[in-house]
Amino acid sequence: MVVVDSDTSSIFRVRGPLELRCLLDSTDAQLMRQVISRTFVTLRSQVKSESCVLAVCNSSVIIWPNKAVYGEITPDTTCEDLCQWIQTDEQDNVGKKKKKNKKGFSVSVVNLRLMMEVTKPGPLPAPILSKTLKKSHFLRATLPMDCVVRTSYNDTVRDVCKRLLEALTNQLCEMEKIALLHLSGATLIVPEPLHFLLPDPKGLVTVVFPAGVHDKELETRRRELHQQFELPDDRPYFRRANAYHFPNEPYKDGYLRNPHVILTHPTLDNGKLYLVQGVYSYHHYMQDRADDNGWGCAYRSLQTICSWFQQQGYVERSVPTHREIQQALVDVGDKPASFVGSRQWIGSIEVQNVLNHLLDITSKIMFVSQGSELASKGRELANHFLTEGTPIMIGGGVLAHTILGVTWSETTGQIRYLILDPHYTGAEDLQVITEKGWCGWKGPDFWDQTAYYNLCLPQRPRIF
Repeated sequence: MVVVDSDTSSIFRVRGPLELRCLLDSTDAQLMRQVISRTFVTLRSQVKSESCVLAVCNSSVIIWPNKAVYGEITPDTTCEDLCQWIQTDEQDNVGKKKKKNKKGFSVSVVNLRLMMEVTKPGPLPAPILSKTLKKSHFLRATLPMDCVVRTSYNDTVRDVCKRLLEALTNQLCEMEKIALLHLSGATLIVPEPLHFLLPDPKGLVTVVFPAGVHDKELETRRRELHQQFELPDDRPYFRRANAYHFPNEPYKDGYLRNPHVILTHPTLDNGKLYLVQGVYSYHHYMQDRADDNGWGCAYRSLQTICSWFQQQGYVERSVPTHREIQQALVDVGDKPASFVGSRQWIGSIEVQNVLNHLLDITSKIMFVSQGSELASKGRELANHFLTEGTPIMIGGGVLAHTILGVTWSETTGQIRYLILDPHYTGAEDLQVITEKGWCGWKGPDFWDQTAYYNLCLPQRPRIF
């Protein structure tokens, strides 16, 4: 999960539909392409016209950028001042209905709606109705425009609008390329803009893909993007599952993502922080209408690991249910058929087997004869999070947990573990989960000092 530095920067995102309408009098492929191209030229001219309107969501601010009309603000209004006009969830929760937030709190994502004025000033001519009989094909598609720009709070609204209009124009050019490339007969595949967060300093980039086309069919295009942005081919960056999730948008499945990001990290002498890389879902007891309290902790830890591989774009299958996990263990010969539907525990070896069978993911197993030895595993755990970055399942006795990171001092040997606890039975309440320690930093005494532990360390596939 990426946290925008709300004290210094913000993302401006403009979205809205543009209607592509083409009257095709011929089925000749070349003529059809020319008509579609002319239609895209018209759309780009609309974006540059005085009818283009940008409405700031959750506010009364409306901007006509090509007429230099900025409604209730001025062209020199800073982004920080503009954000003060936006009604936020925090205001709604406390019943504040003021037009302007005078406390100056920050907004990390500023959403705008792209609209087009359809009425013109002045007297309108009388309508004229004519009738023409001829055979033609009417092609219509709704283009889902979606552009983002990164700004600082000192940037002016004038500058931001200029950049947004440039982004919209460029996106229409990319959409035209996609539309013509995937034109089949008189059928048009709708272009789909997606945003991807690349490693620093590249940041957030937007790519247009043809909607409905599988990632495997886009391998050539994705390889070109890896070369364009000088990215390695050993991990996915441009699969749809890797699309950036904006912090102001809820996840539809209801699971919490990365609850650890709001925690304060412990400070150790000469200590360094090593954390899970990417996004995972928090799976715990009693979710999905399944009563697994007392026996399903390792299943839930496994589900969290599976969610990581899914949300990093390595696999496409959904997170397996308890029954699917049990069936996988039967299929590989690890358990008898009677295991399916039971309430029997599983451990790290079973987690390794399921990952390999269902996701084709290999894992390393770390054996620890007693819990007191975990304090000496700082180097191995730090190296795992540095190179692989996947969640670790740890099982000992009848308990299982997920390790999301460590802070470790090479000089003193001190270590703290970031633990995601699957034994939680409550609602998806981030405050409760973090304040009560269901996701939190633990010391070496967290482990039973005399119990043995097995750790399953999933390995990241070298694919793109």
